[in-house]
Amino acid sequence: MSQSPVHDVHDHSGHDHDHGHGGHHHHHGHHHHGNPQEAGPFPWRRMGWAALLVAFAVAAASLVQVRSGEATVITRFGNPSRVLLHPGLNWRWPAPFEAAIPVDLRLRTTSSGLQDVGTRDGLRIIVQAYVGWQVEGDPEHVQRFMRAVQNQPDEAARQIRTFVGSALETTASSFDLANLVNTDASQVHITDFEAQLRQQIDQQLLATYGVRVVQVGIERLTLPSVTLSATVDRMRAERETIATERTAIGKREAAQIRSAAERDARIVQADATVKAADIEAQSRVEAAQIYGRAYTSSPQLYNLLRSLDTLGTIVRPDTKLILRTDAAPFRVLVDGPPTFDNKAGLQP
Repeated sequence: MSQSPVHDVHDHSGHDHDHGHGGHHHHHGHHHHGNPQEAGPFPWRRMGWAALLVAFAVAAASLVQVRSGEATVITRFGNPSRVLLHPGLNWRWPAPFEAAIPVDLRLRTTSSGLQDVGTRDGLRIIVQAYVGWQVEGDPEHVQRFMRAVQNQPDEAARQIRTFVGSALETTASSFDLANLVNTDASQVHITDFEAQLRQQIDQQLLATYGVRVVQVGIERLTLPSVTLSATVDRMRAERETIATERTAIGKREAAQIRSAAERDARIVQADATVKAADIEAQSRVEAAQIYGRAYTSSPQLYNLLRSLDTLGTIVRPDTKLILRTDAAPFRVLVDGPPTFDNKAGLQP
């Protein structure tokens, strides 16, 4: 019985030795998994990826894109700090340090609506104008637009309509109705009206809102019933005045034409008289020459011809004469024509 415990102890020791050996190996395996030389790279790698993702997110949040036809206002803690005008990518501090606000620079059109305004001659007209405008593309005016209307184009259009309505009243008071509505196109000055209207609002809109006026035009112009009646009466009076003036001009021109015709007739008549006198004088000279030659060759024939000329001058169709028939020049009627001899001349 004394050996049995020893044996048991020995077995137990051996068993303990084996258990210890097995425990040793088990502890060694657990120590192998917890070695910092092999487990260390995994958390550092995770931290690197996380830092990279954070840097990428910060970089993405710092990028701002400026589109064509827009300006981008960079605000720092809500206050405008700079304006980006050129299309492309730019940098800014991420929120909440800086924010990017796009401002539309494209052309817009605003109508004034129908406005009842008075002309210089005391008549009323109803006129509607339009304004083509856009935010001026420079930092000063972009920031001015931001401050004036908080980058709200609809609010800017509403305030522009107010400006245009006031300017229409002022501009219309510088023109008579006949300069705006007239059957004579040369009397209508709509272009001057539009130019003066633009001059009224151009500088005010630029200084107040940073808005540049591109174009101003009249969309519609009508007349109230009272003004329409007055306009018709005025046009009728103008037509009558024009008709009277044209009638007077026609009469004056007709008188001038008649006077010129009479003058020309007198000139022609005078010229004809002068020419007739010249012809008559020339004929008399030629007749005298013929008479002279006739007298030289035959004095009796000359006396006969002169007697006949005298009878032609004195005796008319309604002339009644009582004369002696034996007296010259009537003697030839009684005696008859004398006989002629080629050599001796006239024989009784």
